[in-house]
Amino acid sequence: MPETVKEKSKKTSGSQLPKDVLLNAYKLMCTARRMAELYDENREICSKYVHSTSRGHEAIQLAAGMQLKSFDYGSLYYRDESMLLGIGMQPHELMMQLMAKRDDPFSGGRTYYGHPSLKREGFPLIPHQSSATGMQAIPATGMAHGIAYLESQKLLKGKNNPVVICSLGDGSVTEGEVAEAFQMAVLKKLPILYLIQDNDWGISATGSEMRAMDAYEYAAGFKGMERMRVDGSDFSDSYQGLSKAIEYVRKKRSPILVHAKCPLLGHHTSGVRKEWYRGDNLDLHQQDDPLVKLEKVLLEQVDENELAAIRKTANEFIQSEYEKALSSPDPDVSDFGSHEFAPTPVTEESGIRSPKGGEKVVMVDAALHAVDEILKKHPEALFYGQDVGRRLGGVFREAATLAQKYGDERVFNTPIQEAYIVGSTAGMSAVGAKPIVEIQFADYIWPGINQLVEELSKSCYLSRGQFPVQSLIRVPIGAYGGGGPYHSGSVESALVTINGIKVVYPSNAADMKGLLKASFYDPNPVVLLEHKGLYWSKVPGTTDAKTIEPDEDYIIPLGKANIVQKADAKSIEASESALIITYGMGVYWAKEASNKFKGRVEILDLRTLNPLDWDAIRSGVETHGRAMVLTEEPVHNSFAESLAGRISKTCFTSLDAPVWTVGAVNLPAVPLNVDLEKMMLPNSDKVQAELDTLLNY
Repeated sequence: MPETVKEKSKKTSGSQLPKDVLLNAYKLMCTARRMAELYDENREICSKYVHSTSRGHEAIQLAAGMQLKSFDYGSLYYRDESMLLGIGMQPHELMMQLMAKRDDPFSGGRTYYGHPSLKREGFPLIPHQSSATGMQAIPATGMAHGIAYLESQKLLKGKNNPVVICSLGDGSVTEGEVAEAFQMAVLKKLPILYLIQDNDWGISATGSEMRAMDAYEYAAGFKGMERMRVDGSDFSDSYQGLSKAIEYVRKKRSPILVHAKCPLLGHHTSGVRKEWYRGDNLDLHQQDDPLVKLEKVLLEQVDENELAAIRKTANEFIQSEYEKALSSPDPDVSDFGSHEFAPTPVTEESGIRSPKGGEKVVMVDAALHAVDEILKKHPEALFYGQDVGRRLGGVFREAATLAQKYGDERVFNTPIQEAYIVGSTAGMSAVGAKPIVEIQFADYIWPGINQLVEELSKSCYLSRGQFPVQSLIRVPIGAYGGGGPYHSGSVESALVTINGIKVVYPSNAADMKGLLKASFYDPNPVVLLEHKGLYWSKVPGTTDAKTIEPDEDYIIPLGKANIVQKADAKSIEASESALIITYGMGVYWAKEASNKFKGRVEILDLRTLNPLDWDAIRSGVETHGRAMVLTEEPVHNSFAESLAGRISKTCFTSLDAPVWTVGAVNLPAVPLNVDLEKMMLPNSDKVQAELDTLLNY
């Protein structure tokens, strides 16, 4: 265990560090300072896009960056410019991001300065993260969790014991998602170092306004979290403290938090300038300038002329780097839409859907068997969520026996932490683990939306394809006989507005197995919505959800709809037919409702809501001239209404009637009483009445 520095950092002599280390740090500090000065001197160019610099934080950041190894992992925040210099990034590379240039190595001009996405030989791996402060704690902890899992399965190559460093500002530690990360780090004993840089400011709010304690004091509540304080303005103290902390994590494979007090010498950002509100506080912080402190240490060992030469060289170098970045090309605007998704290997349906002699299974068992087959075939795959562990195996028994078969490191319960369940998959994916996770009910997905939107959905696009997030998120959804307001909701409309994720919604056992497999093999985030009322085929009219189980190789590409019922040629020719576009439980309401209109109704099961099979929709609408979009959700402002609007615009000349939308009554929640529930939700009788009107329009 490292020597813990309590309330005040123990001052150490700079002479305890090799002179070449101190001189390298000085050179890089001069580099960082001159970059910040140059940005201010060229505000017309450099402040076109918002940026922050590391002024005041150079010592602690360089102490970290200079000690990270190529096999380590980083999750940095937007002020960590000096840490990037410390790992070996060149100033012009950072400047190209500042100017949103084509050759910005992180994003090709797509994201802010100081937001690295680095996958380069000889450097630590740094996945994409958002600007939302504190949110990187969960994906970073997910990286450590993935490393610990791969180590437990003897799947990690080499014997280097990689460390994850998660850099946070002290103000961000008040975020609830940071608490979730800390909790899992100590619960699972994960190899992560939380580096907290505390400059006592948020934007204009001071530490005393924002918190009752600093991060070091807060972390005392997480049993098993080793803690250390260092003077973040003193390079020697920072370097030696971090050396001990990194060694602790490397050997003990347990978390540590390092709290570094730093001055804030630059602006909060280029758009929120220090002179607007800091006043005398600027002079106070200037007393702890890391560069001045390091100069004093070095002057005990080298001549001032040598330091002056380093400063002069740094200034000249930065000018040439600036000119190099300034003259570099802007992005090709024709490429602006690339990398929304990484290419999927699953493009064709394959395997046997209905093997000879196969037995019928319910949907929940088809999903269970699919996960079982994945875990058997892929040791890098793991499954976690609330109550999926060996004791219960899921509240719907959707994970029954899996923990017994594959062990508690692979199939395990999490705390009640939807944000961690979702966000950790970004980190897992970055280190090569392949997570399958579960949100217990769709109504409880909302705490995980932050991570889904900001971290998972944007990663592939903003890293220009370097960091797609392979994540399969299973979500039981829908109403099922008195589930009440917090266990019956439908949320697909909210999900399909999140660009960069895929949304899948099977309606029968065979599709469940084929789509779940495709979702696992897809290199992008996939939310798999599984209707609880179809799990067991116990709801009247849903017996067709039980099908012969496909073979182990069966897979269905995402984005391919399925015609589950055709209209006859005579009705189509006479313009007496209609198309119902639906998914999930809607398939069975449509089937039952159409019994009154034999041969006149075609039913298209979308199966995937994003990507959408627009070709199948358009073809069906053009064939029949009448279309109904049927959903379980309240209709107003829904996916169904959006789709109906697109059909109306694109297929206007083919329509013989307005596009019908049928769904639940527009209420905030599904009521508990079964009779009230029936009043709110669609059913076959309601669909039949609407279909009668549409066919006779």
